[in-house]
Amino acid sequence: MSDTDAFEPVQNASAPSPAVGHSDTVVIMPETRPEWSRRNFIKGVIASGVTVSGAIYFGPALTRPQSLSAQGVERLITLNINGQTRRVDVLPGETLAMTLRYKLGLTGTKLGCDRAECGACTVLISDVNHYSCTLLTHRVGNREVTTVEGLEGANGQLHPVQQAFIDELSPQCGFCTPGQVMSAVALLRSNPNPTRDEARIAMAGNLCRCGAYDHYLNGVMRAAEETSNA
Repeated sequence: MSDTDAFEPVQNASAPSPAVGHSDTVVIMPETRPEWSRRNFIKGVIASGVTVSGAIYFGPALTRPQSLSAQGVERLITLNINGQTRRVDVLPGETLAMTLRYKLGLTGTKLGCDRAECGACTVLISDVNHYSCTLLTHRVGNREVTTVEGLEGANGQLHPVQQAFIDELSPQCGFCTPGQVMSAVALLRSNPNPTRDEARIAMAGNLCRCGAYDHYLNGVMRAAEETSNA
């Protein structure tokens, strides 16, 4: 073997076809390899990140569907919402805020931070204020849930807290107002005559991006005074 033969690439050719009429000449095609580029690399990284992030966000509902079915969580449940019995199809990891807004159409309950920090999603459960964005609907059970829509009187009359907020010009943009109303109602049901400091502490779980905290406090104190004199 010559020196040039030692460096010639070895190519594996398939055996010629035995079919009649075929030439004995073998055409050797060059080996195809995937073309890697910066664009393809970035696309692969983005696709991998989206897959991992989606699995983390959606949690067990996507990553362990068999374990959820093994828990035997009933999908169709009965809720007591604003004095009415409502049957609703609820996912195992669904929050009460999502159920109220997107299953029952009670959009007065707002979704802000979605992590129990701003208070826009506040509702009453057995007269106690709760963040509905971090409370699973399946955890509510048979307890009575009251949203801002449930405060209206039978003849359309506003709740004293709602009317007091209007009289004191408490709302600015109005996004946090339903949560502020529900926290104030919960306070006055447990303490009908709070001091201003007590009201400030009770309302501290509601974030107002407009900074109208004193206006909301004025509304709470006005509602407390009017209800006590009624």
